[in-house]
Amino acid sequence: MAQHEALQGIFVPLVTPFTVTGHIAVDALESLAHRVLDDGATGLVALGTTGEPATLDADERRTVLAVCAEVCRTRNAPLIVGAGDNNTRATATALDAFASHSEITAALVPVPYYTRPSEAGVRAHFTQLAARSPVPVIIYHIPYRTARSVSADTLRELGRLPGIAAVKYATGGIDADIIDLLGDLPTDFAVLAGDDQFLSPLLALGAAGGILASAQLTTTPFVALIAAWRNGNRAQARRLGAALAAMSAAAFSEPNPTVIKAVLHAQGRIPTPDVRLPLLPACADAVARTGKLLADLAEVQI
Repeated sequence: MAQHEALQGIFVPLVTPFTVTGHIAVDALESLAHRVLDDGATGLVALGTTGEPATLDADERRTVLAVCAEVCRTRNAPLIVGAGDNNTRATATALDAFASHSEITAALVPVPYYTRPSEAGVRAHFTQLAARSPVPVIIYHIPYRTARSVSADTLRELGRLPGIAAVKYATGGIDADIIDLLGDLPTDFAVLAGDDQFLSPLLALGAAGGILASAQLTTTPFVALIAAWRNGNRAQARRLGAALAAMSAAAFSEPNPTVIKAVLHAQGRIPTPDVRLPLLPACADAVARTGKLLADLAEVQI
């Protein structure tokens, strides 16, 4: 299967649920993974930002990866794994470890953050990783976290490399670069929406799908939104897109994944809403607003 074909649809970056004693709630994580796949997600993302990997120790990260890998092996589903540092050597070393995991479909690697390399440095970084990585690389373009913008020309150049499969595009809106990129996309290179509330317009422009944290709250409508755009049902797509955008905006009204964890806990799907410092629990108003918008989704015809 071509890289692009394997990266169509909804990929859900899972939270890392914690028990009341602060350990990983393995059974809850496994249940979340199966639930989103049951509801139509194409695949899972382990150790994405939503999973709080920066607060997990090495053993905990291995546990999360093992649980997600086992679910994907059982379900024959693609698995994307977050990896990467703000320097090329450390990122390459992290990717080397994926050679022993046959379940991993691709690695989600952020544009180097904090150091703010030039665009030429970004190109060199991903060119070296693409040549070395044992799995295809998805560029995670999120300039409001990395402080490094990347142009459509650079993404297009990187997208032509055999080892680069896609870009997770999360610039906080629909900008000129994404319109440019989708207007002349390299063969076998996918654009995946990374800002949940902008999934619908990106699909309309030709995106292949999305990596969407709020889709673990309700997966089916996101899957239906993709089907509506693909089938040319624009009226349904607009209704669903608007409702999902409102819900996603509420879910991200406080630092991710605080609201999502609180709603999952309210749904009875994880044992606690706990996050690890420096994150703090979501306020009750944000949780209630997200819950109401989730309930309103039931009124939107799928």
